Amino acid sequence: MIDQLFEFVQNHPLLVGAFLLVLTAWIAYEVRNSAASGVTSSEATQLINREDAVVLDTREAGDFKAGHIAGARNIPQSRIDERLGELDKVKEKPIIVVCKSGQSSGVTVAKLAKAGFPRALKLKGGMMQWQADGLPVVKK
Repeated sequence: MIDQLFEFVQNHPLLVGAFLLVLTAWIAYEVRNSAASGVTSSEATQLINREDAVVLDTREAGDFKAGHIAGARNIPQSRIDERLGELDKVKEKPIIVVCKSGQSSGVTVAKLAKAGFPRALKLKGGMMQWQADGLPVVKK
């Protein structure tokens, strides 16, 4: 198997080089986006306590009811465009966007920023990280 891999690399250097270039670009993109406008669980807790930050949970209703951050508002990501008006009253407050694992909340943060929400941030690691850090969740 390893012999076949080496043979493939020797026979197709341009293809392997292109693959490595795309892989490097993708990794750099993911690293840059994971660091951009995100907060850790402890930073989110400080924003909630000190600046009355709004927690926006973008998971579906079933996941939200199974466990969410206290005081969080649930607007599923699939309905964020039509329900954006619900957040107009809190436009100047920090808005912490939460999803399951921190991967899809960036899309919502971008939509909020485009709609004029200057302090939209995503929770790094999402609810999985929040629970892994041993922070409390509310079940409805």
